[in-house]
Amino acid sequence: MKILQILPELNVGGVETGTLDLSKHLVRLGHKSVVVSAGGALVEELKTDGAKHYTLAVNKKSIISMFKLIPMLVEIINKEEIDIVHARSRVPAWIAYFACRRSRAIFVTTCHGYYKKHFFSVVMGWAKRVIVLSNVIARHMIEDFSLPHERIKLVPRSVDLGKFKYLDPKTKRKEDFNVGIIGRITPLKGHLHFIKAMARIYRLVPRLKIWIVGDAPVSKEAYKEELQILVRRLGLWHCTEFLGTQRDIPGILEHLDLVVLATTTQEAFGRVVIEAQAAGVPVVATKVGGVIDIIEDGKNGLLVPPADAKSMAEAVMRIFKDTQFARELAENAYIKVKEKYNVELMVKNTLDVYREALNNFKILVIKLSSLGDVILSTASLRAIREKFPSGAQGNYKISFLVGEESKDILLRSPYIDELLVCDLKNKDKGLAGLWGVGRILRKKNFDLVIDLQNSRASHILAALSGCIHRYGYNNKKFSFLLNHAICDQKSPVDPVTHQFRVLKMLGIDLLNNALELWPSSEDEKAVDELLNAQWLSQAQKVVGINISASKRWSTKFWPLEYLICLCEELGLKDIRVIITGTQEDQALAGRLINSLKNTKVINACGKTSINELAVLIKKCQVFISADSSPLHIASAVGTPFIALFGPTDARRHLPPGKDYIVLNKELQCSPCYKTKCRTKRCMAQISPAEVFEAVMKLLK
Repeated sequence: MKILQILPELNVGGVETGTLDLSKHLVRLGHKSVVVSAGGALVEELKTDGAKHYTLAVNKKSIISMFKLIPMLVEIINKEEIDIVHARSRVPAWIAYFACRRSRAIFVTTCHGYYKKHFFSVVMGWAKRVIVLSNVIARHMIEDFSLPHERIKLVPRSVDLGKFKYLDPKTKRKEDFNVGIIGRITPLKGHLHFIKAMARIYRLVPRLKIWIVGDAPVSKEAYKEELQILVRRLGLWHCTEFLGTQRDIPGILEHLDLVVLATTTQEAFGRVVIEAQAAGVPVVATKVGGVIDIIEDGKNGLLVPPADAKSMAEAVMRIFKDTQFARELAENAYIKVKEKYNVELMVKNTLDVYREALNNFKILVIKLSSLGDVILSTASLRAIREKFPSGAQGNYKISFLVGEESKDILLRSPYIDELLVCDLKNKDKGLAGLWGVGRILRKKNFDLVIDLQNSRASHILAALSGCIHRYGYNNKKFSFLLNHAICDQKSPVDPVTHQFRVLKMLGIDLLNNALELWPSSEDEKAVDELLNAQWLSQAQKVVGINISASKRWSTKFWPLEYLICLCEELGLKDIRVIITGTQEDQALAGRLINSLKNTKVINACGKTSINELAVLIKKCQVFISADSSPLHIASAVGTPFIALFGPTDARRHLPPGKDYIVLNKELQCSPCYKTKCRTKRCMAQISPAEVFEAVMKLLK
């Protein structure tokens, strides 16, 4: 793998140490390691370990500067052929996020802090995988930044045990009792409370030595002066040393008898704790953040409330007085560090995160409506699954976003891993509804969106998903929101071929245009009960007729008197007729049944679910329908069908099939695509005799 880590600077600190440790081991394991930062004292050490460094001002909190750096980072990513960009701080993360969207690299972050809930921090949760250092930070990112569990990976900080020499605290103890606090001098690190605690024990520990390791950033110089004044005022100046920034932390720990971590806010982890424990130094720490993952109070360290100098002093005195207890704490701590916080384990776990991010690919297919169009998408869905397999052959997850009214079609589809349902007519209606659905999609972190709907709403949802690669048609319906779009062609093509023109951009060819449905055994049982109640014999021939079309498309209706005539003719041939339709078609079906004299039809209008209807149509020897969803169902279940076309173009809307007959009249006004018409000549000119002849032909 080719890994790029990006962080503000490469000076002394926990983030920088972790970056160097990971980089060194990546090189040793044969991976390519690149680091981007504003430079610092550790750059030469990084290069010595075999990594490459690029200097960019990624430490500046300037929007103008950040935007200027994006194309520079893209150039580095492309030049080094980077697979993973790993951001370790917020400013670099913003730059890396947009750079990854312009390249093929995958974006990963590590949350090194307990970030405040504001917009500047949200980018840390936009990565494909978010590494957290402790359970506290994991809960924080889930609860306050709404991250899904699956994107969060726990990889604690580590310590290179080869750099630290374990010394038994009981045998190491000399006349001086050296207590240290290690870290940047800022109010959050609790130096004021540490100094006050030392003042409480000063007279009880005659040879007390206080080591303050670390320095203040320029913005906190006044705070450092405040600490120095407090040390003088409390009479601790003669036994306190401000040592400033120290590179040799292992050397410092060799001389310390106790390390105190006095942080007052939620500490992301606390690297200094495990470094001290690796050297055999007992630790007293405040009970904050990730520290509670490391220290079991009284077993491998002592925990005290934050900002509580009295409790801190009592804990220090307990270790000072009881050297055997100090030894037990150190021994238990060292065992845990070796097991859970060694650098080799950190590298392994981080590489596992990288591999998971690279190998797990999430695809979103959008087809919101209508019922028939969703059925038409099943051929495309099968081809997508074949291109992006799951299980042993690949790690691709396919999600399908569908409208509420069409969800039942795909409930048992073997080609999808996740069915997402929206209701744009009701609860998800309007811009607010689209935004809500988009928020759900963004949390899924898709790598690829295939828009088979190609409407304004679907194009908006594709963009709101936050996915980098979005495929569909350039049809002027907000199609500028797609970044991989194909223009529609003027010559008419069938609906399945039309969808596959989009898939062609992904290297998916149309090899099998067959549609599919997946009814259950319960659906089959329900249909058997319906037909048995009508005394339908197994040997009798059955023809299905869909009595209407969409309520909106009255122009697609075949005249009722024609239906009556056809049913009578079929009855004379001892052919049983099943009428299908919705609950709203019951009145029309009643008129049909009451008009029949010599034949008895089976009325199934409004009596079946969509999957039960599929079973029912499959039992028919022939099915007749205008251009509507039952026609697509007949195609999917393999029933020979007769398609009655009038206002719409059969060349654009006819579903695939092996045995079918299309009946339409090429009038000057058709296809008109009008939902209302005074004459409805196109459908009226399809005679019952023509349909009867077509039925007999298919039955033979």
